[in-house]
Amino acid sequence: MKEMEKNVLYVHMFDKFSLEWNGKKIQAGKSRESQFSYLMQMVLHYRREGVPREEIKAVVFEERDLENANHALRSIIYNARKKLAAVGMPEGSGFIQQRDGRYYWTREIPVVEDAWEMERLAREAEEQPEAGPRLKLLLEACHIYTGDFLSAQNSAVWAAQEARRYHGLFCSCVEKSARLLREAGDYEGLGELGAYAAKADPLADWETLTMEAMVSLGKHQEARKFYNDTLELYLREQGFTPSKRMRDMVQKLGEQMEHSYGILDEIQRELSQEKELYPGGYLCPYPVFLGIYQMVQRMSERGGQSVYLMLCTVVDGKGNPLGEGAKLEELSERLGECIRCAVRRSDVINRYGRGQYLVLLVNTTREDCAVVQKRISRKFTVNRQRIGVQYHVSSVERQLGEIFEFSENSQKG
Repeated sequence: MKEMEKNVLYVHMFDKFSLEWNGKKIQAGKSRESQFSYLMQMVLHYRREGVPREEIKAVVFEERDLENANHALRSIIYNARKKLAAVGMPEGSGFIQQRDGRYYWTREIPVVEDAWEMERLAREAEEQPEAGPRLKLLLEACHIYTGDFLSAQNSAVWAAQEARRYHGLFCSCVEKSARLLREAGDYEGLGELGAYAAKADPLADWETLTMEAMVSLGKHQEARKFYNDTLELYLREQGFTPSKRMRDMVQKLGEQMEHSYGILDEIQRELSQEKELYPGGYLCPYPVFLGIYQMVQRMSERGGQSVYLMLCTVVDGKGNPLGEGAKLEELSERLGECIRCAVRRSDVINRYGRGQYLVLLVNTTREDCAVVQKRISRKFTVNRQRIGVQYHVSSVERQLGEIFEFSENSQKG
């Protein structure tokens, strides 16, 4: 939003709800005072058309059955007026007014709400015939959006509906801005837009814009690293890879990358240089793991190599995968280290997600897989903990894949 003016109530609906008056934050507080927030959110967002009394009661009191809900609502409104007056807002307006069974915000105190500002800018952009000014308005609208509309209030039907509507508006503004930036050849701007959109709307594939900008600007190394980092993020947080559009960008990147003329021994020396040398297995990002897997799969078809793919998962004492949290992250790191030290340098490892690793065991047998699993579990288990590792193993063959399970969870003595 624009620079703050005096004697204007600024309302932030995106991500975390907040109110600000002449540089002072109006705190909602906890427990009972959360009713103040619910009241203000509805009255301020629907300040022009008003909010029916029954709708406010349903949101403020949620599922509770009160004997005199009207009296309780009047009490909340009275306390809200006291809170607003305490930060210096003029009391003469009454702040919240009732007419014909609906509650309105007073017209005497101007309000600037981020959600309304975003809508206004998007509407003005549609009415702007020239590309430059239209892009400026669209980018302003994009940067107002800092997260879901009332992200902590998604249990309320009205807030959830508005959240979907504003998210759709944000996506539309980003896509229209991206199109105008492409037409202007402004790929630096496109990269900045992608970075902002990915931060405001995480795990929604906006990284494709940044990737597109890097590829178009010839930033090949940065693009490869960015793709690998993004892929790891999506696998870790959601368990799936980025979109086909993102993968198409990688293919386009590969087509664009060219090296200067070189001789074989120099090329081989460059290929042989690992950035980090570990005594154990080869830990690599998913794109590298995928390429190695497909190559080994082809080699096993022709040469009859015995290769196994193993999935290692951190589980509790009942064999269930652990939930999200700092503990899981710590255990994931420890499991990766245990796997790396338990396998050979020729084996390949990838952290597939939180609490999960893929291991490609080359030139081994089913019996050897069981030995590796026991070795990992011995290293992983400390102090008779109930946390353990569950293993799923499949032979790497295109047609036939024998799958078996092995689970070894530590139990308290």
